[in-house]
Amino acid sequence: MTHPKVLRRVAVTALTAALLAGAAAPGMAAADTGRAAAGQNRPELQKATQAFVDAGFLGMQVRVHDQEGEWVGSAGARKLGQAAKPPTNGSFWTGSVIKTFTATLMLQLVAEGRIGLDDPVAGHLPELGLDKRITVRMLLQHTSGLFNYAGGELYDDGTYVPGLPATGDEWLANRFKSYQPEDLVRFALSKKPRFEPGADQNYSNTNYTVALLLIEKVTGHSYAEELKRRIVRPLGLRGTMVPGDRTELPGPHAHGYYRYQEAGRPKVVDISRQNLSLLAGAGDLISTTQDLATFASALNSGKLLPAALLTEMRTPYPGGKLGYGLGLFVQDLGPGCGVVYQHNGSPPHGYGTLMYSSPDGGKTLTASVTWVDEVTRGPAKDFQKLVDTLVKDVFCGGRAGTTEDTEPAR
Repeated sequence: MTHPKVLRRVAVTALTAALLAGAAAPGMAAADTGRAAAGQNRPELQKATQAFVDAGFLGMQVRVHDQEGEWVGSAGARKLGQAAKPPTNGSFWTGSVIKTFTATLMLQLVAEGRIGLDDPVAGHLPELGLDKRITVRMLLQHTSGLFNYAGGELYDDGTYVPGLPATGDEWLANRFKSYQPEDLVRFALSKKPRFEPGADQNYSNTNYTVALLLIEKVTGHSYAEELKRRIVRPLGLRGTMVPGDRTELPGPHAHGYYRYQEAGRPKVVDISRQNLSLLAGAGDLISTTQDLATFASALNSGKLLPAALLTEMRTPYPGGKLGYGLGLFVQDLGPGCGVVYQHNGSPPHGYGTLMYSSPDGGKTLTASVTWVDEVTRGPAKDFQKLVDTLVKDVFCGGRAGTTEDTEPAR
């Protein structure tokens, strides 16, 4: 018999793999303007957006920028029991999309000569007692072997070791709990590593929480300050912020939900309020489709990193099964479509994010989906097929291409 927690983790992983990631006051979503109107006549995109709702998701907002201009659309409902559609530039919890931001910050420090990509991390964070073989590169490409504090680990011998409450009913009861990044890392270090540093690749949120601490140690500033100074303000990202202990989404937003059983009766809880300090540097970001499109375009067009480091970022770990470089997934869509760079994401429950870009940053797809979630992740069955259709419509002109499940953990 497989342990029920393992079954739950496998169910959670299934959808997460498919999902998988200014001048104004930060946190307020900028309103869409008429600049998107030129590209609005895109029935294939509206159809692909509506397909998510038809499959059981509550709401979907999508933004596409390509040679035809900018298209924004939404489908479904903003809240359960209401007819209003999700706002097309509403704020949302992005989940693992922040890993690309974290990797970009770290690589900027590498570019400035303040740290080396192959430097041992332990020398900079001696108080943690990290394995001295773990390097900056290993953190960013998930090859450190560090135990994943959020979700736990299923080892090769079949042993399952639970992590902190990060999914299901146990997470629901703890969804407002505040965590410190040092405590998250120390919890992970109290568990057996998945493998020896550099020996394999395994997606672990712990890597990016350590990266957050490293950024803070090297710069002497908080992660939130560095993100604002280096990325948010230069790019004019009006709706992007690290929430810390903030539990509410700012401005207009769609609502996510969680369904569970209480005394044998179904209960549905609005989880648009939650504390994502559980995923410090690894999943705790608020943003909008407009901001994510701006960031993805700037990154891939070379505005944020030197060419050599952007190449490092977009080079998958040799022999790895994830197609993961340094904070980015590299995805080949097949003949006639080419390669895209992406990082999707999902916080513990109720929200999912898509962030795709062409190699030159000239074409982007960003989206947020909400649904009534549960321990088995709700309407997960057709999710990858829906994403495949949407991605093909944007990057392949609707032609046949292949998208693969790419992110095995939030």
